[in-house]
Amino acid sequence: MMRAIPGGPFTDEKAIPQFVMEKINARYGLDKPLMTQYCKYLWNVLQLDLGPSYRYEGMTVNEIIANSFPVSFMVGGIALVLALLVGIPAGIISALKHGKWQDRLSMILATLGVTVPNFVIAAIFVYIFAWQLGLVTVGFWEGLSTAVLPAVTLAGYPAAFISRLVRSGMLEVMNQDYIRTAYSKGLSERAVIYVHALKNAIIPVITYLGPLTAGILTGSFVIEQVFGVPGLGTFFVTSITNRDYTTIMGVTIFYSALLVAFNLFADLLLVIIDPRIKLR
Repeated sequence: MMRAIPGGPFTDEKAIPQFVMEKINARYGLDKPLMTQYCKYLWNVLQLDLGPSYRYEGMTVNEIIANSFPVSFMVGGIALVLALLVGIPAGIISALKHGKWQDRLSMILATLGVTVPNFVIAAIFVYIFAWQLGLVTVGFWEGLSTAVLPAVTLAGYPAAFISRLVRSGMLEVMNQDYIRTAYSKGLSERAVIYVHALKNAIIPVITYLGPLTAGILTGSFVIEQVFGVPGLGTFFVTSITNRDYTTIMGVTIFYSALLVAFNLFADLLLVIIDPRIKLR
Protein backbone atom coordinates (compact mmCIF):
# COMPACT_ATOMS: atom_id res chain seq x y z
CA MET A 1 0.00 0.00 0.00
CA MET A 2 2.86 2.38 0.80
CA ARG A 3 4.51 1.62 -2.56
CA ALA A 4 1.29 2.68 -4.31
CA ILE A 5 1.60 6.21 -2.88
CA PRO A 6 3.46 8.62 -5.19
CA GLY A 7 7.03 9.38 -4.21
CA GLY A 8 9.61 7.30 -2.42
CA PRO A 9 11.99 7.32 0.53
CA PHE A 10 14.62 9.23 -1.43
CA THR A 11 12.32 11.69 -3.15
CA ASP A 12 13.46 15.20 -2.28
CA GLU A 13 12.49 18.74 -3.20
CA LYS A 14 15.83 19.06 -4.95
CA ALA A 15 16.19 16.81 -7.97
CA ILE A 16 18.69 14.00 -7.47
CA PRO A 17 20.72 13.03 -10.56
CA GLN A 18 19.48 9.85 -12.18
CA PHE A 19 22.75 7.93 -11.81
CA VAL A 20 22.85 8.78 -8.07
CA MET A 21 19.27 7.58 -7.64
CA GLU A 22 20.11 4.32 -9.44
CA LYS A 23 23.06 3.69 -7.09
CA ILE A 24 20.91 4.40 -4.03
CA ASN A 25 18.16 2.04 -5.22
CA ALA A 26 20.75 -0.66 -5.97
CA ARG A 27 22.28 -0.28 -2.50
CA TYR A 28 18.95 -0.91 -0.78
CA GLY A 29 17.69 -3.44 -3.33
CA LEU A 30 14.87 -1.17 -4.51
CA ASP A 31 15.82 -1.80 -8.13
CA LYS A 32 14.66 -5.43 -7.94
CA PRO A 33 11.09 -6.56 -8.73
CA LEU A 34 8.59 -5.83 -5.95
CA MET A 35 7.84 -9.52 -5.31
CA THR A 36 11.57 -10.24 -4.93
CA GLN A 37 11.89 -7.41 -2.41
CA TYR A 38 8.84 -8.70 -0.54
CA CYS A 39 10.08 -12.28 -0.28
CA LYS A 40 13.53 -11.13 0.83
CA TYR A 41 11.95 -8.89 3.47
CA LEU A 42 9.85 -11.76 4.83
CA TRP A 43 12.95 -13.96 5.04
CA ASN A 44 14.77 -11.26 7.01
CA VAL A 45 11.77 -10.83 9.34
CA LEU A 46 11.87 -14.54 10.15
CA GLN A 47 15.44 -13.90 11.32
CA LEU A 48 14.20 -10.92 13.41
CA ASP A 49 15.92 -8.49 11.05
CA LEU A 50 13.57 -5.61 10.20
CA GLY A 51 16.06 -4.02 7.84
CA PRO A 52 17.77 -0.62 7.63
CA SER A 53 15.93 2.66 7.89
CA TYR A 54 15.83 4.54 4.58
CA ARG A 55 15.68 7.98 6.20
CA TYR A 56 17.69 7.63 9.42
CA GLU A 57 21.15 7.01 8.03
CA GLY A 58 23.18 4.38 9.84
CA MET A 59 20.24 3.12 11.89
CA THR A 60 18.29 -0.10 11.58
CA VAL A 61 14.59 -0.49 12.39
CA ASN A 62 15.56 -2.81 15.25
CA GLU A 63 17.63 0.01 16.76
CA ILE A 64 14.83 2.54 16.30
CA ILE A 65 12.37 0.25 18.13
CA ALA A 66 14.91 -0.55 20.85
CA ASN A 67 15.57 3.16 21.47
CA SER A 68 12.02 4.53 21.21
CA PHE A 69 9.87 1.75 22.68
CA PRO A 70 11.13 2.24 26.29
CA VAL A 71 9.94 5.86 26.09
CA SER A 72 6.49 4.82 24.86
CA PHE A 73 6.48 2.03 27.44
CA MET A 74 7.07 4.53 30.26
CA VAL A 75 4.28 6.85 29.15
CA GLY A 76 1.92 4.01 28.28
CA GLY A 77 2.62 2.13 31.52
CA ILE A 78 1.74 5.17 33.64
CA ALA A 79 -1.37 5.77 31.51
CA LEU A 80 -2.48 2.15 31.87
CA VAL A 81 -2.11 2.20 35.66
CA LEU A 82 -4.01 5.50 35.87
CA ALA A 83 -6.79 4.18 33.64
CA LEU A 84 -7.29 1.14 35.89
CA LEU A 85 -7.01 3.10 39.16
CA VAL A 86 -9.60 5.63 37.97
CA GLY A 87 -11.87 3.55 35.74
CA ILE A 88 -12.57 0.57 38.03
CA PRO A 89 -13.51 2.56 41.20
CA ALA A 90 -15.55 5.02 39.11
CA GLY A 91 -17.51 2.15 37.56
CA ILE A 92 -18.13 0.52 40.94
CA ILE A 93 -19.34 3.77 42.53
CA SER A 94 -21.53 4.52 39.53
CA ALA A 95 -23.18 1.09 39.74
CA LEU A 96 -23.71 1.20 43.52
CA LYS A 97 -25.17 4.72 43.28
CA HIS A 98 -27.26 3.87 40.23
CA GLY A 99 -29.60 6.72 39.30
CA LYS A 100 -28.12 9.12 41.85
CA TRP A 101 -25.96 12.19 41.25
CA GLN A 102 -22.74 10.17 41.61
CA ASP A 103 -23.87 7.89 38.78
CA ARG A 104 -24.90 10.78 36.53
CA LEU A 105 -21.66 12.70 37.17
CA SER A 106 -19.57 9.61 36.50
CA MET A 107 -21.37 8.87 33.24
CA ILE A 108 -21.09 12.50 32.08
CA LEU A 109 -17.33 12.40 32.65
CA ALA A 110 -17.09 8.95 31.01
CA THR A 111 -19.03 10.17 27.96
CA LEU A 112 -16.74 13.18 27.64
CA GLY A 113 -13.69 10.94 27.98
CA VAL A 114 -14.91 8.64 25.20
CA THR A 115 -16.17 11.30 22.78
CA VAL A 116 -13.69 14.17 23.11
CA PRO A 117 -10.60 13.44 20.94
CA ASN A 118 -7.40 13.05 22.94
CA PHE A 119 -5.59 15.68 20.88
CA VAL A 120 -8.19 18.23 22.07
CA ILE A 121 -7.58 17.20 25.68
CA ALA A 122 -3.83 17.35 25.02
CA ALA A 123 -4.10 20.92 23.68
CA ILE A 124 -6.14 22.00 26.72
CA PHE A 125 -3.61 20.44 29.12
CA VAL A 126 -0.70 22.09 27.31
CA TYR A 127 -2.44 25.49 27.51
CA ILE A 128 -3.31 25.18 31.21
CA PHE A 129 -0.37 23.34 32.76
CA ALA A 130 2.47 24.39 30.43
CA TRP A 131 1.49 27.79 29.11
CA GLN A 132 -0.58 29.33 31.93
CA LEU A 133 0.77 27.65 35.06
CA GLY A 134 4.24 26.72 33.82
CA LEU A 135 4.24 23.47 35.81
CA VAL A 136 5.56 21.24 33.03
CA THR A 137 7.80 21.51 30.00
CA VAL A 138 6.41 20.56 26.61
CA GLY A 139 8.46 19.75 23.54
CA PHE A 140 11.52 18.49 25.41
CA TRP A 141 11.90 14.97 26.75
CA GLU A 142 13.37 14.93 30.25
CA GLY A 143 12.25 11.51 31.43
CA LEU A 144 9.65 10.81 34.09
CA SER A 145 8.91 14.46 34.88
CA THR A 146 7.75 15.09 31.31
CA ALA A 147 5.93 11.75 31.00
CA VAL A 148 3.17 12.51 33.50
CA LEU A 149 1.10 14.97 31.46
CA PRO A 150 1.03 12.91 28.22
CA ALA A 151 0.28 9.81 30.34
CA VAL A 152 -2.71 11.54 32.00
CA THR A 153 -3.95 12.62 28.57
CA LEU A 154 -3.48 9.13 27.18
CA ALA A 155 -5.35 7.59 30.13
CA GLY A 156 -8.52 9.62 29.52
CA TYR A 157 -10.22 7.41 26.93
CA PRO A 158 -9.39 3.98 28.45
CA ALA A 159 -10.37 5.17 31.96
CA ALA A 160 -13.75 6.34 30.65
CA PHE A 161 -14.30 3.14 28.68
CA ILE A 162 -13.27 0.91 31.61
CA SER A 163 -15.64 2.73 33.97
CA ARG A 164 -18.54 2.12 31.58
CA LEU A 165 -17.63 -1.57 31.28
CA VAL A 166 -17.37 -2.00 35.06
CA ARG A 167 -20.63 -0.13 35.63
CA SER A 168 -22.63 -2.26 33.18
CA GLY A 169 -21.02 -5.45 34.52
CA MET A 170 -21.72 -4.54 38.15
CA LEU A 171 -25.35 -3.64 37.43
CA GLU A 172 -25.84 -7.03 35.79
CA VAL A 173 -24.03 -9.01 38.49
CA MET A 174 -25.68 -7.28 41.49
CA ASN A 175 -29.07 -8.68 40.43
CA GLN A 176 -27.85 -12.28 40.36
CA ASP A 177 -29.07 -14.86 42.86
CA TYR A 178 -25.63 -15.62 44.30
CA ILE A 179 -25.24 -11.95 45.31
CA ARG A 180 -28.53 -12.07 47.22
CA THR A 181 -27.38 -15.32 48.81
CA ALA A 182 -24.13 -13.67 49.90
CA TYR A 183 -26.04 -10.83 51.53
CA SER A 184 -28.40 -13.31 53.24
CA LYS A 185 -25.37 -15.06 54.79
CA GLY A 186 -24.51 -11.84 56.58
CA LEU A 187 -21.44 -10.91 54.55
CA SER A 188 -20.43 -7.27 54.64
CA GLU A 189 -21.11 -5.09 51.61
CA ARG A 190 -17.37 -4.73 51.01
CA ALA A 191 -16.92 -8.51 50.89
CA VAL A 192 -19.90 -8.98 48.57
CA ILE A 193 -18.70 -6.28 46.15
CA TYR A 194 -14.98 -7.00 46.00
CA VAL A 195 -14.95 -10.79 46.53
CA HIS A 196 -18.09 -11.92 44.71
CA ALA A 197 -19.45 -9.20 42.40
CA LEU A 198 -16.32 -7.53 41.02
CA LYS A 199 -14.69 -10.84 40.12
CA ASN A 200 -17.36 -11.50 37.48
CA ALA A 201 -18.07 -7.89 36.55
CA ILE A 202 -14.44 -7.26 35.62
CA ILE A 203 -14.30 -10.01 32.95
CA PRO A 204 -15.15 -7.59 30.06
CA VAL A 205 -12.39 -5.28 31.32
CA ILE A 206 -9.80 -8.07 31.15
CA THR A 207 -10.90 -8.88 27.60
CA TYR A 208 -10.44 -5.21 26.70
CA LEU A 209 -7.02 -5.07 28.38
CA GLY A 210 -5.37 -7.13 25.61
CA PRO A 211 -5.67 -4.67 22.72
CA LEU A 212 -5.61 -1.71 25.12
CA THR A 213 -2.22 -2.67 26.57
CA ALA A 214 -0.67 -3.27 23.16
CA GLY A 215 -1.96 0.03 21.81
CA ILE A 216 -1.15 2.17 24.83
CA LEU A 217 2.37 0.78 25.31
CA THR A 218 3.40 1.38 21.71
CA GLY A 219 2.47 5.03 22.11
CA SER A 220 -0.27 7.26 20.86
CA PHE A 221 0.79 8.77 17.56
CA VAL A 222 -1.02 12.07 18.18
CA ILE A 223 -0.19 12.46 21.87
CA GLU A 224 3.52 11.87 21.33
CA GLN A 225 3.56 14.45 18.54
CA VAL A 226 1.76 17.08 20.66
CA PHE A 227 4.01 16.67 23.69
CA GLY A 228 7.23 16.07 21.79
CA VAL A 229 7.72 12.57 23.21
CA PRO A 230 10.41 10.68 21.22
CA GLY A 231 8.50 7.43 21.35
CA LEU A 232 7.57 4.77 18.84
CA GLY A 233 4.46 6.64 17.70
CA THR A 234 6.51 9.68 16.70
CA PHE A 235 8.84 7.56 14.56
CA PHE A 236 5.85 5.84 12.94
CA VAL A 237 4.20 9.12 11.90
CA THR A 238 7.53 10.51 10.64
CA SER A 239 8.22 7.33 8.67
CA ILE A 240 4.89 7.65 6.84
CA THR A 241 5.71 11.23 5.87
CA ASN A 242 9.20 10.19 4.73
CA ARG A 243 8.03 7.03 2.91
CA ASP A 244 10.39 5.02 5.11
CA TYR A 245 8.98 1.65 4.09
CA THR A 246 11.04 -0.55 6.39
CA THR A 247 10.26 1.53 9.50
CA ILE A 248 6.54 1.53 8.71
CA MET A 249 6.46 -2.24 8.26
CA GLY A 250 8.77 -2.90 11.20
CA VAL A 251 6.67 -0.89 13.66
CA THR A 252 3.49 -2.51 12.29
CA ILE A 253 4.94 -6.00 12.78
CA PHE A 254 6.15 -5.09 16.28
CA TYR A 255 2.72 -3.75 17.25
CA SER A 256 1.01 -6.83 15.80
CA ALA A 257 3.27 -9.12 17.82
CA LEU A 258 2.45 -7.21 21.01
CA LEU A 259 -1.25 -7.34 20.18
CA VAL A 260 -1.20 -11.12 19.76
CA ALA A 261 0.87 -11.59 22.94
CA PHE A 262 -1.33 -9.42 25.15
CA ASN A 263 -4.54 -10.90 23.75
CA LEU A 264 -3.19 -14.35 24.61
CA PHE A 265 -2.25 -13.14 28.10
CA ALA A 266 -5.75 -11.71 28.61
CA ASP A 267 -7.33 -15.02 27.54
CA LEU A 268 -5.14 -16.97 29.98
CA LEU A 269 -5.97 -14.50 32.75
CA LEU A 270 -9.69 -15.10 32.13
CA VAL A 271 -9.15 -18.83 32.75
CA ILE A 272 -7.63 -18.04 36.14
CA ILE A 273 -10.36 -15.59 37.20
CA ASP A 274 -13.42 -17.41 35.86
CA PRO A 275 -13.40 -21.20 36.45
CA ARG A 276 -16.24 -21.57 33.93
CA ILE A 277 -13.82 -20.74 31.11
CA LYS A 278 -11.70 -23.71 30.03
CA LEU A 279 -8.57 -23.83 27.88
CA ARG A 280 -9.86 -26.66 25.70
